[in-house]
Amino acid sequence: MKGVLAMEGCAERYVYQGVHMLFTGETLSPWGDAPRINRLVFIGKNLDRKALEEGFASCMVNVYQPAK
Repeated sequence: MKGVLAMEGCAERYVYQGVHMLFTGETLSPWGDAPRINRLVFIGKNLDRKALEEGFASCMVNVYQPAK
């Protein structure tokens, strides 16, 4: 999994990477006037897209509506 997250209370982009059970993350440049969005890429086989979207949405401050 790789991604950029907009975390509540953090003015910088949080870049995240995970492989198997190893996860790393760090803050990068400030969001500034750019839209604060979350982007994650899941790399794998036979992934349950709906379960991943719902799990991620349950962690968000603003309600996310998964694609149908």
